[in-house]
Amino acid sequence: MPNTPDPAPVPALAPTWLRVATLVVAAAAVLVVAWACATAWGAVVHGHPAYAVLLALTLVGTVVAGVRALRRRPARPGWRRAGRVALLVVGAAWIVLVAWLRPFGAVEPALADLRSDDAVTVTEGATRYVLTPAGGGDGTAVFFQPGARVDARAYAAVLRPLAEAGHTVVVAKQPLGIAFLATGAFDDARAAVDADRWVVGGHSLGGTVAAMAAETADDDAEAPAAGLLLFASYPAGDMSGTLTAAVASVSGSEDGLATPAKIDASRADLPADAAFTVVEGAGHAYFGDYGPQPGDGTPTISHDDARAQISGAAVAFVDGLAR
Repeated sequence: MPNTPDPAPVPALAPTWLRVATLVVAAAAVLVVAWACATAWGAVVHGHPAYAVLLALTLVGTVVAGVRALRRRPARPGWRRAGRVALLVVGAAWIVLVAWLRPFGAVEPALADLRSDDAVTVTEGATRYVLTPAGGGDGTAVFFQPGARVDARAYAAVLRPLAEAGHTVVVAKQPLGIAFLATGAFDDARAAVDADRWVVGGHSLGGTVAAMAAETADDDAEAPAAGLLLFASYPAGDMSGTLTAAVASVSGSEDGLATPAKIDASRADLPADAAFTVVEGAGHAYFGDYGPQPGDGTPTISHDDARAQISGAAVAFVDGLAR
C-alpha cells in the first residue's frame, strides 16, 4: 500500500476570548464617539480642534483593531498575547478618557449672544472667540479662561455685557477643555488684540490658570494684567504678597464645587484689598450657560437673575480699572 503524506498540521488560532474582547472594546469606542458627537456636536465643531482630532483618532484605531480581530490569526507566543491584553487595557482607558472629556455644550441664551449686531462684533477662530465693541474698545480688554470641559461659547451671555460696556473680550478655546493645556493662550491673545491693559479672568479651573497668568503679567510694561476676575474660583497657591493686579472674586452661595468654604479660604491667598461678591442662591454652573454640572449644589434663584448679578459685578470691576 503506497505511503500517503501526513496532513499538514493546522496552526492553532488566537484565543476566541481575546478576539471577542477586542471587538467589545472596539464597539464601545464607536458608541462613545457617537454619543459624544450626538450630545455635544456644537461644542465639538466650535471648540478647540484637539477633541475632534481625538475622536477621529479613536475611530481610526477602532477600525484597525476591529479588522485585525476579525481576521483568523495564528496563536502568538505568550509575550505577544500579553502585549495584546495590555493594549486592550490601554484601549479601554482611552475610551473612558474620551468619554470624560466630552464637553459641556453651550445652551441658550449664550448661543444667541454669539451673534454680531450694531453694538458687538463676534469673531471665531480655532483657539478663541473675540467680542469687539463698536468703535474697537476703550483700551481695556478682558481675557477669559472657561471652566474644565466647558464649551467656550457658554460664557457669551455672561461676558457680552462687558463688550457692550466698551471692553474687548477674548474667550479661550482650550485643548480638550483643560485650562492647564492653554497656559499660552493669554500671550497669544495679547499678540492678536491691541489693548493698553488686560483683565485676566476665568471660571473654576480656568480662574486658577488665569490667576497664574495675571501674576506673571501684572508688571508688563506695555499691556499689563491690571486685574484678575475670578468666577467661582481661587488661586492654586498664595499670591497675597506677589500679585499687584486688582482682584474681584464672584462666587455663588449654593456652589457645590467651588464651595463657600473654599472661596472664604482663598482670601488668605489673595491680596488684602481683593473684593469678594457672593451671589446668593447661585450654583457653580450659573457662571455659564451649559446645563447642570455633576457635584454642583442646588440653586435657589433663577439663572437669569444670577447671570445679571454676575455680569453686573464683572462690568463694575472692569469699568473701575478702565477709568
